[in-house]
Amino acid sequence: MRIHIKQGHLVDPAHQIDKKQDLFISDGQVVAIGKAPEGFQADETIDAKGKFVFPGLVDLQTRLREPGQEYKATIASETRAAAGGGITTVCLPPDTTPILDTPAVIELIHRRNEAAGCAEILTLGALTQGLGGTQISEMYELKRAGCVGVTNARAPIANTLVMRRAMEYAANFGLTIFLHAEDHSLSKDGCAHEGIISTRLGLASIPEAAETMAIARLLMLVEQTGVAAHFCQLSSAKAVQMIHRAQFDGLPVTADVALHHLYLTEMDIGYFDTNCHVIPPLRSQRDRDGLRDGLLNGTLHAICSDHQPHDPDAKLAPFSESEPGMSTLDTLLPLALRLADETDLSQSDIISLLAYQPAKILGLNIGQLGVGARADLSIFDPEVSWTVSPETMLSKGKNSPFLDWELKGQVSQTLLAGKTAFKR
Repeated sequence: MRIHIKQGHLVDPAHQIDKKQDLFISDGQVVAIGKAPEGFQADETIDAKGKFVFPGLVDLQTRLREPGQEYKATIASETRAAAGGGITTVCLPPDTTPILDTPAVIELIHRRNEAAGCAEILTLGALTQGLGGTQISEMYELKRAGCVGVTNARAPIANTLVMRRAMEYAANFGLTIFLHAEDHSLSKDGCAHEGIISTRLGLASIPEAAETMAIARLLMLVEQTGVAAHFCQLSSAKAVQMIHRAQFDGLPVTADVALHHLYLTEMDIGYFDTNCHVIPPLRSQRDRDGLRDGLLNGTLHAICSDHQPHDPDAKLAPFSESEPGMSTLDTLLPLALRLADETDLSQSDIISLLAYQPAKILGLNIGQLGVGARADLSIFDPEVSWTVSPETMLSKGKNSPFLDWELKGQVSQTLLAGKTAFKR
């Protein structure tokens, strides 16, 4: 299949392209930019006049709820929602049912995704068996099965020696370890940031120290073992400062932030809005500004969705008893691009944080549109205005704190390896 995407504004941070350029695709790969290769005859021409052509986004944290919780969402529903948001690659954490700690379960995920075909699923293998935090998993076998990294998700590893051995093991096989920094002895059963809002509402709190204490411990182990470490979904300004210092000292660490932490704060909990119940919690405005600064100075390398779809009942309980998490695939791209109007980040910077930089963290040649690259891309219409609602969201989970927000810009078509994965 040969495709000519004409008159679109191509944004490819990996190759410093940010201008109107035609794009030519053949056999699922980009074969030329600007001028058609000799003898090229398009089977399909896509008119992208007045629209942007972005590389397919790479989301470092997406829970699909399958296998194990198909009543919340499925691989088919959520990869379609991802494609509808311009996301062509998603990373699946191992805390599914069954847990992703054996090659057989990894193979199950890949087979089910082949049937859906809307986005590529990359798996993160379990760092410890059953995420129990006591016995190291068979990381080499998980890598052979296709895992791009290992993590214990949000399950605690209280024994520091186990964590050290796991890091050494991961380093030995060249695996990046994805870390969620949380001291569970400090966070306990907390559900909101420790501050005036949690105090006024009478909610059990999670102090900033639950994140920073864990980061300090983990950074010492990274320094000792030399493992490539990625810190997931930082939530506080102090955490950004600590990662920045570690990077200055030469430690092999990267970090990302979930998009909702760049917009929402503890104030948005209002009168117990359970859609704002997330872990790590929404923190102060100072923390939100510190996270934005972390993007500007390069400390934070990626923006992720931290997509967690839920069924309606999961959010109908009292705030502290509701299940944490937001449905965010539908709003990731337009909300991220809105940062260009509110910060000193350019549109190209934002696409880099959503596509090229996450791909670099994973060590994969995706998230870019150079000649020879896989043709994963989206066509984005910046003039479409739409309101976030259960009807406009493609995800099966409607638990979004951005309901009723009016957003500008929407993906009109997404290609995965040169094939249409989504089209409005």
